[in-house]
Formats: sequence, structure tokens, C-alpha cells
Amino acid sequence: MSPSRLPGCLLLLGALGLSGCVRLGPDFQPPGEAWVERWRSPAIEQASLPAAQPDIREWWRVFDDPALDRLISEADAHNSSLKIAGLQVMEARAQLGIAQSGRYPQLQQASADSFYLKRNQSGGRNPQDSQFWQHSLGFDIGWELDFWGRFSRAIESADAAYFAAEANYEDVLVLLRAQVAETYYALRTTEARLRVARENAEHQRRSFEITERLFRSGESDELDLQQAKTQYLGTLSSLPEFEDQVARTRNALAVLIGRPPGPLPELVEREGLIPLIDRAVLQDVPADLLRRRPDIRAAELNVAAQSALIGVAKTDLYPSLSLLGSIVWSTSSLDGAPDTLDLVGGPSLRWNLFDYGRIDNNVRVQDARLQQLIEVYRDSVRQAAREADDAARGLSKALEREFILREAAISAERSLTLASAQYREGYADFQRVLDAQRALLVQQDSYLVTRNSAVSNLIGLYKALGGGWHSAQPRIDPVSRVQMQQRTDWGDLLDDPTASAAPLPHKDSHDE
Repeated sequence: MSPSRLPGCLLLLGALGLSGCVRLGPDFQPPGEAWVERWRSPAIEQASLPAAQPDIREWWRVFDDPALDRLISEADAHNSSLKIAGLQVMEARAQLGIAQSGRYPQLQQASADSFYLKRNQSGGRNPQDSQFWQHSLGFDIGWELDFWGRFSRAIESADAAYFAAEANYEDVLVLLRAQVAETYYALRTTEARLRVARENAEHQRRSFEITERLFRSGESDELDLQQAKTQYLGTLSSLPEFEDQVARTRNALAVLIGRPPGPLPELVEREGLIPLIDRAVLQDVPADLLRRRPDIRAAELNVAAQSALIGVAKTDLYPSLSLLGSIVWSTSSLDGAPDTLDLVGGPSLRWNLFDYGRIDNNVRVQDARLQQLIEVYRDSVRQAAREADDAARGLSKALEREFILREAAISAERSLTLASAQYREGYADFQRVLDAQRALLVQQDSYLVTRNSAVSNLIGLYKALGGGWHSAQPRIDPVSRVQMQQRTDWGDLLDDPTASAAPLPHKDSHDE
């Protein structure tokens, strides 16, 4: 090596050695809440039962309801919100690929030119015209070295954003399965309330017909007739409202599972009381389940992604060093013109010396966004704990109320039997029968509503603890996959390599 080339080679080696060794900006610090480690909820402890089965990832199987199992499977395959979340995962994977391309030369450009030239030379001893073609081929390359971690931080951010998209997909899965179960049991409850209202309306119709016959025969006054008619028509008027609620709830359930609004024939077979489960089956302590909630993991990954963007913004404060090179070959059709081959290469330094605070303020913007996301994470953890505690307490209280109302409904039914017998035998007036009928309808309806409240709180407890986040199905359904592959070359990005839990960035870089 000649002495004249030694400084340039040393500069190149030094640049390559330093490239990627310094990464500006803060390293990711998990924004974990210390209180979560020691958090205890007496309500959850009372409302849960530690057991290995069933798995909380498929918590709805505690109801042992094949119809619900089929509905959730259909929602997993056809729900639009879940499909959109899966497509957002693919978008994040493509964004990660864009960020990873920063590891390689940013400029790789080939060029080819052909020019026709005509020269008119006048004057002198031998004036003449000349015309010829000029051809050239060139290749340019430019590689900005990752001195300050601009590209590695961008990859770190995109990587965290990708796993955040995965966690958001799992969160949609949690919400979807809970919503399907809640809507399904709301439908069952409304059907049961409609059935009870019809049965009571039928009893009241018979009472009305009896009082009508007695009034016409002169054995009863008009007051009994009008009171019986009022109560019967009042109960009858509730039927259209219940029928409307059934139709609306059924339509909502149909849309959730990816069908157009309309009947669900497969649900006609299983009418009856909804199952009542008095405990949630949990495989882990509530604090660990909270941390595993997909929306909590997504919030933490969003913090990680934004933390890396501060480093990206800070790199603008420092000079950028690039290695540039060009190869240009030229030839001409002009007689006697030589072909040329030019090789050009060397370092290039650029530095924004006067930015009038633009870069500093951009760093501050990114830092403010980071702090916002930290607060979002902390609030998400608190809200998750509140939801779990409220659902557990709601389950316990609804079960207490269900027991009381069940006894009250039995007593109301017995009261109606006794009041009707005493009225027929002349020991009681008709008002007692009316009161007993009214009380029976109220108690039976309240019992059904409370039973649904208990089931809803059980579903809410599983949802609050992140149950149902796992799915073995691909993120992209087969129909969408075919459509996307026909439009665009996706390579292997539409495949599913993801694990169930998203890793967080390791603290292996250097602070500024």
C-alpha cells in the first residue's frame, strides 16, 4: 500500500469500526408499576378457583355450550375487526422490512445514457460538420454509516411496533370472544324473558276471561274486570319490545360472527336457562395475568417503539458520514475518440449547523410523546386491575342476588296459586290475585336479569384478565391471502412466524 493511500484507508477503517457502536437516545426502560407485584384483590380470590383446566385461553369452555363454541370459532374465522387487526400485523411487518433496509447502502443506482450530437464548425482553414453518438453507463453507490444509531434505533422502533401490532391483534381476539359470549347469553336471556312474559300473559288472559264471564253473569263487579284487563294488556304490550330486543341482539351476534343480519337457525335447538358458573377458573395469580393482557403488552411495546424514536431524532444533531462511489464508462462513435472509465469514491460529511432549533424541538416532541405513552401504560394497568376487581365483585354480588331472587320467584309462584284458590273459594278478593300475578312476573323477570348479570360479570372477569388471547389460526384468512398475493408480491411476509408473547428490546445499547 502506498503512503499516499494510507490516511484514506485508515479513515475508512475507523469509520467502519465506529459505525453502529454508538446509539444516541435513551435505552428502553420498562415502565412497570411496582404495585402490580404485590397487588391482591380479595374479590378475585373469592370469585376464582385455581385449577389447571380449562385453559384461560379458552375460558368459554367452562360453560360447556357447543353452540357458543361454534359461534366463537366462526367469529375467529370471519369477524371483520379481527381481519383488520391481522392485516395491521402484516403492515407492521412490511414497515419493519423498510427499517431493516437501512443496514445496507441507501443509494444503489444504475444509469445508461445515449446522446446524439451534431457540431457545426465554421471558420478556419477546414470548416466541417460532425455528428456522432455519445454513450455512457454508470453505477452510483452511497452508504451512510450508522455512526449514531439512526438506523439501528429505527429498526428497534419498528420491531417493537411490529410486536405491538401482534399484541393488538390478540387484544381484539380477547374483546371479540368476550363480546360474542356476552351477546349470545344476552340473546338467551331476552328469549327467556320473552318466554316468561308470554306465559304470564297467558295466565293473565285466562284470569281476564274468567272475570269477564263473572261480570256478564252479575257475579263480579266491573272493577275486577277492568283491573284484570289492564294487567293483561300491560303484560301483552311488553311482548313486542322483547321480540324487538331478540331480533336486534340476534342481528348483532350475526354481524359479530361475520354473517349478514338475520336468523340463526342453529340456535333454535338450545333454548333454556343460561348456565350459571359460580367461579372463574384461573391458572395464574391475577397480577401475572394482568401483565399478560394483550393491551398491557401493546402499551409497553408502544413505549419501547417511541423510546427508540428519540434516538433517531437525536442523530440529526450530529454529522452524517457517507461513503460514495461511482463507476462511469463512456464511449463515442466519433472517429478517434477514446473510451473512458472513471472510478470515483470517497467519504462525504454532512452536518446541519444552523437548524434554528428545529432538531432540538423535534427531540423534545419525541420525548413528550414517550412520556405520554408511559402514562397511557400506567393508566392501562390501573384500568385493567379495576375492571378485574369490579367484575369479580359483580359476580359475587350477582350470585348472592340470584339466590335470593330464585327463592322469591318460587314464593311468588306459590302465592299466586294460593291467591287464586282463595279467590275461587270466596275467601279473598280479586285484588290479591292481581297482586300475586304482578309479583310473579316481576320476580321471574328480575331473576333472569340477575342470572345474566352473573354470567356477564364472569365473562368480564376473564376478559379483564386477558383470557382468550391465543388463536392457532393464521393472521390472514385464505381468501384475503389469495387476493393480496394476486395484487402484490408479498414474499413470505404473509406466513405466520410469531410466538405467543412479544419480546421487548434488550438493554444492550449505549446511552448518549
